[in-house]
Parts: sequence; C-alpha cells; structure tokens
Amino acid sequence: MEPCLSGVRVDTFLSRQLRNYTTWRLLRMVEAGLVTINDLPATSDHRVFSRQTVCVRLCEPPDKLLDADRQELQIIWEDPWLLVLDKPAGVVAHPVGEFQEATLGNAVQAHLDQQTVARGLLRPGIVHRLDRMTSGLIVLTKHHLAHRRLSLDIQQGLPRKRYLAIVEGRVGFESRQIRLPIGQHPHGGSVLMSTSPDARRPRAAATDVRVLSRHETFSLIECDLLTGRNHQIRVHMAALGHPVLGDEFYLPHGDLRPLRAPDSSPPAAPPPASRQRHALHASFLQFQHPVLQLPLEFRSVPPEDFWDLTSDERPPSPDRVHPAD
Repeated sequence: MEPCLSGVRVDTFLSRQLRNYTTWRLLRMVEAGLVTINDLPATSDHRVFSRQTVCVRLCEPPDKLLDADRQELQIIWEDPWLLVLDKPAGVVAHPVGEFQEATLGNAVQAHLDQQTVARGLLRPGIVHRLDRMTSGLIVLTKHHLAHRRLSLDIQQGLPRKRYLAIVEGRVGFESRQIRLPIGQHPHGGSVLMSTSPDARRPRAAATDVRVLSRHETFSLIECDLLTGRNHQIRVHMAALGHPVLGDEFYLPHGDLRPLRAPDSSPPAAPPPASRQRHALHASFLQFQHPVLQLPLEFRSVPPEDFWDLTSDERPPSPDRVHPAD
C-alpha cells in the first residue's frame, strides 16, 4: 500500500483503486457486506493500513465509466502505470462540451477494458492535454499513484514539453523567450485566451522559441513550454504577429478570427475542409517515471498533414533542419 493511503477509510481506499466507481457507490457495497479486510467483514468506519488485504465483490457496474470507443491508438510506451500516445490532430483529449464521444479518453478506456476481467476496472487519467487540432505526444495514467505523482510534477513544471510549429511570415529573430501573461480573452468567452492588458484572470506564461528555418511566407519554429497555459504557443506567437498556420481562432497581434463576417457572409477564411488542423505538433516529452523513478524521453515526427498546411513550399523535415538563414 502507498504510504499516502495508510489510515484512510475503506471506501476512500477503494475509490483510489477503482477510479470508475464513486466513493458513495463503494460505501454501499461496504454496508452490504461485500468488502472484507484480512478476511473479516468491513464496516463503513473501518480504516485500511499497510500490510492489510482488502477484497471487494463488485455487484454493481461502474458509475463514472467512459463509453468505450474502439479506435486505433499509436502507443509509444505502455507499462502497468502509464501510457504514452502519439495523438492525431482532430481528436479531443477527453469528453468536454459538445465533444462527448470519439475522444482519446474513450479510445483508451476501450484499450484498458481489454486488460481486465470486467469493464471499468481501470480508468484513463488525463494529466495534461493537447488542443483538439494539435498532434503529438501525450501521457495518460492507468494507476492512481502514477496520476497523483505525475500531476504534482506537472504542477511544478518538471516535465519538458517541446513543440514544432509552422507560423505565418518570416520570424525576425533567431531565438527568444516570450514572457507575456495569458488570460481569458475579453471578447472570446471562457475558451479563447489573450495576452491583452484587459484579459481576465491573467497568469504568467513563458515560451522559449527557436527558428529552425525560414521560407517565403512562413517559418518553422521549435517551442519549449516553460509554463502550461491554455493555447500558450498559439497565443504567444499570434501576439508577435506570427500566428500558427491554420489556426482557426487566433490572428496576428491579438485579433480573433470572426465566426461570421459583418455582412453575415460565410465564416471568414476558415481552414479548407482538407486541412482540419493547425501546424502545431508535440514533438518531445521528457519526465521522470512517477513509480519507477526512471528518466523517460520520447520524440515524435510530425505527420504528413502537418506539412500539408505549407501548400507547395515544403520545409525540411526536423531531422534535417539547419540553422535559420
């Protein structure tokens, strides 16, 4: 047993192990005599300590179970505690708002259900997110201890996350650290973000940017996230006048792409139907394994649809990039 759980109530202990069950449902099972501690019936006020054996007979289905969606997953790493995946663009990380089906979380739930005797005994833990139209590396947890420790590491900014992006225009610097606070956009609701002085609830944000190559109408850049704000790279680069190619919301210097033009014409300059993504890819992920305490490092090459956004003028692949001219 993990030291942090020694001494907790039996229903709380079970809710950490069976994360698709609520504490209330597990408490009902305890009160129904379906849980034992060292072969003796447990009661609702029993606490669990190290070196004790807890058994539960699950007579009810999970009540927080994600709908399983059998999708192909590009698995980079898997062990009893973690999954590292290469997410395609266009897939939401977990159910939210209007996106309640066909998310990455639903696909991972289906994958985990194949590893247990019954559905819902494992639950995918989302410890960080990628925007829907961003592709690349994302880590999910399979165990409560891995989720807790990795979440704490992310709060402290310990994992390293690096992205490749294609941005509009020829970026005028070689490397730069962007330090612009990011908050909710004053006119974009609670979803869109901004660096403007009147942004709501701004928080410090820092991005290291290095130019890999320049082309006639765009630049290929590499970004290291020093903080983890929503849409951070997209908002920072747009604030500098170089929005990410194909971005559906952010225009140069803090402007937003209108959903409708003033004359009620069709949406202003949306990405073509064949380009349902923006040119942002999570290419590098480094962190310490939360249970084994081993350093882990992963790399990912952008898919073809990332480069398709550049139309006829194609930059070199990342493994062949030379310093910017």
